[in-house]
Parts: sequence; C-alpha cells; structure tokens
Amino acid sequence: MKKYLITTIITLTLFSTISISCSDEFVSPKPQYSIDSENYFNSKDDYNDALVAAYDLLQSTYANALLGEIASDNTLAGGESPTDVIGWQQVDDMIHTPVNSNLRDIWNWMFAGVQRANYILEFQNKTDFEGKTQLLAETHFLRAYYQFELVKWFGGIPMKGDARFKVGDEKTVPRSSVEEVYASIEADLIFAAANLSPTASQKGRVTKGAAQALLGKAYLYEKKFAQAATAFNAVITSGQYSLLPDYDAMFEMDGENGAESVFEVQYTDVEGAAFTCLQCSEGNVAVGFSGVRNYSGPLFSSGFSFNVPTAEAANSFEVGDKRKNTAILDIAAWAAANKDYDKGKGVTFGKGNEDTGYFNRKYLPRKRSDNAQGDLNLTNPNNYRAIRYADVLLMAAEAYNRGGIDDTKARGYLNQVRRRAFGDNNHDISVSGAALTDFIWAERRAELFGEGHRFFDLVRTGKAVGKIPGFTANKNELFPLPIEEIQFANGNWKQNPGY
Repeated sequence: MKKYLITTIITLTLFSTISISCSDEFVSPKPQYSIDSENYFNSKDDYNDALVAAYDLLQSTYANALLGEIASDNTLAGGESPTDVIGWQQVDDMIHTPVNSNLRDIWNWMFAGVQRANYILEFQNKTDFEGKTQLLAETHFLRAYYQFELVKWFGGIPMKGDARFKVGDEKTVPRSSVEEVYASIEADLIFAAANLSPTASQKGRVTKGAAQALLGKAYLYEKKFAQAATAFNAVITSGQYSLLPDYDAMFEMDGENGAESVFEVQYTDVEGAAFTCLQCSEGNVAVGFSGVRNYSGPLFSSGFSFNVPTAEAANSFEVGDKRKNTAILDIAAWAAANKDYDKGKGVTFGKGNEDTGYFNRKYLPRKRSDNAQGDLNLTNPNNYRAIRYADVLLMAAEAYNRGGIDDTKARGYLNQVRRRAFGDNNHDISVSGAALTDFIWAERRAELFGEGHRFFDLVRTGKAVGKIPGFTANKNELFPLPIEEIQFANGNWKQNPGY
C-alpha cells in the first residue's frame, strides 16, 4: 500500500498542526521530508498532500462508531473484564467523567481533523492551480464532518474561522455555541455541495452527494426539517445511489464503495509509525475489538469481544426481518450450524465480560490471507460505511414526516427500506403523523444496527431517558470535555453541565 508522510510540529493538544501518516487509495508515493509549515503550499502537490492529511483522521472515527453503539441500548462494553478499556466501561454504564482517555481520544482526533483542514484554508489564497476549487470543497466537507462529530459528542466547541489554533488560544478563544457550530457546518457543506463533483475521482474522496447528505443530517439534528428534506431530496433525485438488493453482501469486502455508499471511510491493513501519528493503525481498529474472543471457525477471525449486542437489541428485530442475521451473530447458533467445520472439530470460542452470546456481525473481523500485515486485530481493512443511501432515505422520511411536509413521500422512503428488509410488500407501513414517526425511528435502529448512530438518534429525538440504562436527563446528552482541556483553558471554557 502506498504511503506518504507529512511532518510538522508534533503535539497532542488541539492547538498545533499534528504530524501524520497516511495510507489511502489516492495517495502518491513520495519520500519522507520535513518542511517549515509557514513556507508550505507552494504547489498543487503541497495542497494535495495536505488534503490527504486532513482525510487521514477519518480513520480514527472507528472510536466514534464503536462508542456510539456502546453508549446506546444496542450493545454492552464487554471485553475481557469489567476493567478492560475502563473508559468504554464507564460510558456503557453512564458513569464517565472528564477523566476518560477514550473520550479524550475522540476530542483530540476530531480536533486534529479540524486543525488539518484549517491549515489548508488558512493558506488557501497562497497559490493558484487547476482544480483548486474542488480541493477546497473537499476541505470544507472534512472540516464540517469533524465539527459535526465534535458538536454531537461535546456540544459547543472553540472555533477560529479559517485559521489554526496556536498555543495560548485556549485562554482567549471562547467555546462557540451549538448554534454557531452548526452555522459553520452548514456554510462549509453548502460550499462543498456547490463545488464538489457528483462522482469521486478516486475511491474515498467525497462527492456532491456526500456533502448534500451530511448537510441534510445537520439540518435534521437542528430540527430544520424543510431544509433537511430539500437536501435529502437532492441526493435521492440525483440518480447516483440505490439500495443494493443484498443487504448482507454490502458489509463484505466485495461490497465496499458500492451503489449504496454515499460516504465511506477507507481502511487498509497497514500500521503507521508510532512516533509520527495520532491513531497509528490504518486499519479499522473497532473490527478487531468487536471480534469473538478466542474464535476458531469459518469466515471470521478472533477478537476481543467488546461491543456485544444485548438480548433486548437482538429481540427488537421484527419476525421475518432478514437484516437480523447480518447485524447480529448468535455464536451458539453459528457453532451448531457449523459443527462439521475442520473435520468435525467444529467452532470453538471463549466468553468475555458481559457475554450475551451475540456479536456485531457487520463489523466482525473476516479471515484474511496468510500474508496479511501488522497486528491482525488492529489492521482489519473493513471500510466503515459512514453514510449509506438507506440512511438518507430514512432521514428524508423523518424530515418529510416531522416537518409536516408530506407523509406520503415519507412512507414511500420508509417502505423502500422495509421492502428490501423483508423481501416483500406485505410489511409496508400505512400510518401517518406521530405513529409514522415512531415507525421511522424503529426502522433506523434495525437498518443501522451496529453502525454507531443509535446513541445520537436517541438523544436528538428525546428518547434516551428510560432507553439507555443509567442515562440522566440534562447531563448525558453530551459528554464532558477532557479535564486537560478545561485545565489548559484556565477558566476560559466551562465544563458541560453535570460533570
């Protein structure tokens, strides 16, 4: 896999540009070098390489997806013991505090993404070249993506416009309000949607449809239903995307970057150099962590038994819903069905903490070739389907319904998704109003199970209390800013309520 390194000032705070290590489909091989960041951006190649650096932090969003499930009512933390990755265990039990290294990772990594995008935008007028508008549109999308993750997790964040944070800014730049953060996200995505190509020049690059979909999602979170419906409608009527007939195949290697993928985070089986990166695997770390402990059998390889679905979640699927067997692996049933594996030795596996017998099948590690690289538990090449067309249809259905715009259209989008799930038209929904809203929300849980959206869906719809064990209203809607950030800010940033 091709590799390229850009080195600037190294620090783990958000207030400087952070060194990076990248492996992606669209990176050109070049030698390693160092350069003064203030004298950079003298050519198209410089801008392209900095853009790859901004893309690179997408790979760290494995943590967001994994913890977005663990924080919800879908899965338990699991692992080897109640103290295995204690930060995840605390979030699972809703007893997390500002001292939590796993939440701090999300804060650091997402701000590093914003910082890298701002590095480009700070110098956007330094050099002109062909294709610059497209490059800047991708940059604006990426900043919006990272800021959207931050505002979902932490609420209002400090922003500095098109400029990097520098040491000392934490004491003078305030936290922006949630409304101000969303205004920045909207502006970035409107620009991106207006200037991105409908088709990606290389796998992994963002497109017009991705920008429109993320814009619609931001509007939906803000309850701007009319604007959300317009944005989603642009994606749906573009003709660029469609539901794949085989739901199961979509999550296998051959199903990556297919017709249903609106935006997909690319992973490879490469490990980065530990002294030059933040999140040092180019693989999807969440996959190995979600694997069956001490597994031996067909199709899958072993892992660390985190992120285990609850029995309630497994039983939440309707009878006849074909998605259940794709979303959830019942390990006992799987072992019984493969008892003749390996000349009758059958499937063997271990049990971990909070064992339920269920696993997140979409993102379980698959068997790989004998020459696979690196730590096999940390370098799984499974791409993350960050925005799928089915998600767009369901968000559009919600916007049209909750906005009082068109329940007929909302039902149509909902039933498209359900017809694939059940393989017939007999499970179509015919209700309207609030009853239709409930069906749309239930459908999101089934369709997107294991993909990291559940916690935020429950929070934004006001359904988290009573659904998520231990969830406290007016506190757990947001996560705490890391204690280090509060200390560095020296009173400039207030902690989120309840922490």
